Amino acid sequence: MARGGNILISGENAEVDRTAKLFEQLIAMVRAGEMVGPAEIDYAISFVREGRRQLIADVLSEVIMTTVRGKQIRAKTLGQRQYIMAIRDYPIAFCIGPAGTGKTYLAVVMAVRALKNKEVSRIILTRPAVEAGEKLGFLPGDLQEKVDPYLRPLYDALFDTMGVEVAQKYMERGVIEIAPLAYMRGRTLDDAFIILDEAQNTTPEQMKMFLTRIGYGSQAVVTGDITQVDLPRGSRSGLIIVQKILQDIEGISFQFLTAADVVRNPLVGRIIRAYEVFEGQDRLED
Repeated sequence: MARGGNILISGENAEVDRTAKLFEQLIAMVRAGEMVGPAEIDYAISFVREGRRQLIADVLSEVIMTTVRGKQIRAKTLGQRQYIMAIRDYPIAFCIGPAGTGKTYLAVVMAVRALKNKEVSRIILTRPAVEAGEKLGFLPGDLQEKVDPYLRPLYDALFDTMGVEVAQKYMERGVIEIAPLAYMRGRTLDDAFIILDEAQNTTPEQMKMFLTRIGYGSQAVVTGDITQVDLPRGSRSGLIIVQKILQDIEGISFQFLTAADVVRNPLVGRIIRAYEVFEGQDRLED
């Protein structure tokens, strides 16, 4: 119940305490200049339910970068914040999580940030061109036109971050390269920020090939969703295997995002959770 500038909360002590903490989180976000919509409320509720004591606004206050349109980019969840810190602190950072958690977008943001700060001299964005129902040979156009649809999410993130004209100029000069993973074979990538996207669709051999391309002064981010492997039946995902091989190697970080980190429509997070429950039950029945 609202009375003037006050809110009166009544009910059982535990529920009153949780509700008060929820309002505390939301008020802190508003005071920090955050836009509070359904997604932010949903996340604040999950934050309180998990018993976290820190304020979301404090955790997510840092502006990572401001785009050419004046849009401030910052982490929207604690998981995203930890992912960004891992990219800063480790030469190789893996991020595994469902669609909508910002894995690719934040990696591109950090790559552009590193380029602007002259921490690297170029950006290389790559992903495996896994055929999804159509053979590449039957698609119209030259090889670049055939693989571009697979790389479109990388273009979109880059254009949103830098602006279309600037990004295209960098691509023309070779400062930014967007190419299928197969193009990385036989190369040594020095002084570059390298992103391997959709890594769940690499084979173990492709993953090894990619990781051994990384040269001096380079940073690598590998992203993927191990619940959406499009490899042929019977093939092993390089992203799944690499966790077992490299989990204890110094200088490598593995970050795991969940449905709680989804920053699209809150309904997407609920859909992901429902699928996780269904697939868990399905495995038990098998």
